[in-house]
Amino acid sequence: MVSRVIPVDVFDLVIFGGTGDLARRKILPGLFRRYCSGQMPANARIIGAARADIDATAYRAMVADAIQEFGGGRSCDDGTLEAFLQQLDYVPIDARGEGGWNELAAKIKDSEFVRAYYFSVAPSLFGDLAERLHHFGLADADSRIVVEKPFGRDLETAKALNASLAEHFDENQIYRIDHYLGKETVQNLMAVRFGNMLFEPLWNAQYVDHIQITVAETVGVGGRGEYYDKSGAMRDMVQNHLMQLLCLIAMEPPAKFEPSAVRDEKLKVIRALDPVEPHHIVRGQYVTYDGSPNYREGVNDPRSKTESYVALKVGVSNWRWAGTPFYIRTGKQLSERASEITVVFKQRNHSIFEEDELEHRNVLSIRLQPNEGITLGVTIKEPGPGGMRLVDVPLDMSFADALGEEGGDPPDAYERLIMDVIRGNQTLFMRGDEVEAAWAWTDPIINGWKERNDVPKPYDAGSEGPGDSEQMLARDGRSWRPISS
Repeated sequence: MVSRVIPVDVFDLVIFGGTGDLARRKILPGLFRRYCSGQMPANARIIGAARADIDATAYRAMVADAIQEFGGGRSCDDGTLEAFLQQLDYVPIDARGEGGWNELAAKIKDSEFVRAYYFSVAPSLFGDLAERLHHFGLADADSRIVVEKPFGRDLETAKALNASLAEHFDENQIYRIDHYLGKETVQNLMAVRFGNMLFEPLWNAQYVDHIQITVAETVGVGGRGEYYDKSGAMRDMVQNHLMQLLCLIAMEPPAKFEPSAVRDEKLKVIRALDPVEPHHIVRGQYVTYDGSPNYREGVNDPRSKTESYVALKVGVSNWRWAGTPFYIRTGKQLSERASEITVVFKQRNHSIFEEDELEHRNVLSIRLQPNEGITLGVTIKEPGPGGMRLVDVPLDMSFADALGEEGGDPPDAYERLIMDVIRGNQTLFMRGDEVEAAWAWTDPIINGWKERNDVPKPYDAGSEGPGDSEQMLARDGRSWRPISS
């Protein structure tokens, strides 16, 4: 199946922090792949802006190295890379001062193209960059800014960040990026739910026993130890990535597939979340016995109480989901790298088969990574004589197998989201009130840990997390699905 690539309008994209790790790993290689696919116009411009005192030639060389290291388009040749690099420019800039701003203004001030500014910098610089853009006349009513997480570390700081951006940009100009929402499979959640008559009538507490959301990583904190120890799994993953997945699973059908309608329904879910009781929370911290650093060694704090694993039992108090628990978990140094959403349907009320002594449930599993796809477990007769013996088998659909790759490299999350910024489509970006509502739910959980002086449970690196996590589900007569890739 050949994918359809729709070119975007001509644009000027300024990447503040254009020499940083995110720009090198994701943003610039992603833009190159869009260029290779034919989606990025030949006269679009990408301008790096950072503290590094280099010129455009040195910047292009850095970008070429980044594309080679972190992946370019398979269909691109050396000539295509050189043509892409000629669309790049660079300006050394002082985010809080005067240096470089006149030079940047001279490059784009008279442009009639779409203007987008990517804030790939620390959140402490968001307000300064917004103010500088307006002070030097670089932003108009059609300009867009892209801001990365973490968007605050609690409700108070999130409100302050929103307020600082709102002084210079309207809400419809602000794109708060969560790369999870750009994943192909995440977007397919809405297609599966709202595009198939098979599922939507069953998507409620009457038919669904429970839902599990798992995002597991095999890596530790690595070089992010200092940052991670101030955040932990709750702030780093649950408040944003897992919250967004929960919203897409639990939301009501929007009136239309357009930004305001979709984001309105997600906000309703967050506001319907029940407070989480202490016995419905499990925190963990990985330990190792093979010589590699354990968590506390990785963050250089032998007394750290920050969680590298968290599991929660969450309730949604609305008509659709009242009584159906959502179990969510995420952690580092687990047995496999996997992201999966599992919808476990209820058992049949009555079995007509005398030989049927086992529990049979329909289970819908949506794999976000790796091996993106969807599996639906169904009950059939086991082949052979000997009576009506039932067995559960999967109907398995891998996106790579089903859709093929003839259309070229499928875009990754950052590629898709940046193109949506250029189009002015905010459907897959978080709104300010949505971010604040998520923090309003998250803050009491984190504050409760501090008040109780809670200490994370140790778990072995390479395991599936603390044993207390299994016990939390066992008390409800349920169990986690194995973490598998």
